[in-house]
Amino acid sequence: MSILITGGAGYVGGAVAVHLIEQGETVVVVDNLSRTPDSGLPDGIPFYQADIGDRERITGIVQDHSVDACLHFAGLIAVGESVEQPSLYFEQNVSQTIELLDVLAAHGVDKVVFSSSAAVYGEPEQVPIPEDHPHRPTSPYGSTKSIVEQILTQYDLTEMIRSVSLRYFNAAGAAPGRVERHVPETHLIPLAIDAALALRDPLTVFGTDYGTPDGTAVRDYVHVIDLADAHLRALDYLRSDGTTEVFNLGNGEGYSVMQVIESISRVAEREVPFALGARRPGDPPVLVASADRARRVLGWVPQHPELDAIVSSAWDSRILG
Repeated sequence: MSILITGGAGYVGGAVAVHLIEQGETVVVVDNLSRTPDSGLPDGIPFYQADIGDRERITGIVQDHSVDACLHFAGLIAVGESVEQPSLYFEQNVSQTIELLDVLAAHGVDKVVFSSSAAVYGEPEQVPIPEDHPHRPTSPYGSTKSIVEQILTQYDLTEMIRSVSLRYFNAAGAAPGRVERHVPETHLIPLAIDAALALRDPLTVFGTDYGTPDGTAVRDYVHVIDLADAHLRALDYLRSDGTTEVFNLGNGEGYSVMQVIESISRVAEREVPFALGARRPGDPPVLVASADRARRVLGWVPQHPELDAIVSSAWDSRILG
């Protein structure tokens, strides 16, 4: 039996694919490569370039590889782009996911781990944010993640699919052989590192008037290696007849944009050139996780919680290529 990993050529999906292989699992990867230059996966991992909404292709893959579980990462992730092109995000993240789930359900694939996001919460009423916090997404991206979670709940009610939705806060850092790289790049740490290396224009700090200690947005950064561990734990939970559930994945501590810039400067021993800009639509001021439920139910404890350690792994991976 195999695990289908959608979006498995991407940053987090690829790290999870490699981690599962190392743990003795059998995986097959699907990715349309629309935002990733190439799969970058180790030799021997079956890879198909396809859209998750292509029912015929996905049906063939599920049958040919005897798929019995799916880790679903495929989708668009840029908050700003989602504000500018909401229809694109609803089509890619919601409509195509429905096509995927219908194929899985039709072929008895009843276990799904979904890559969700803290963006479902919007501007939080309490920090750290618990899983039962109301969903008030401030961007179409966040709305698509919330909608897919609701869809998965309905599949559970009809006893077709049990699922775990993992609400990431800010995935960061590097796993062996997996550098954080998006096309286009929108994430703070890789952008700041490339600015420090003079490989791009100075970093733009979006918003300096938030109600935070230094005025810049605060986020909870979680190492991609710790995320990979959480996905295997979530899959094992479903294999042990766990019920449909949601879990936050974060370290429970927030760092501002300026603190991240300072961390990169310490690690790289060079300045990060930056310019101050206006807020981006859809960006909440503070997102910090309460991950107590993941610790209690999944036994998940982040092994790389320190910001400088996360930044160091990202810096080393960029320098070493």
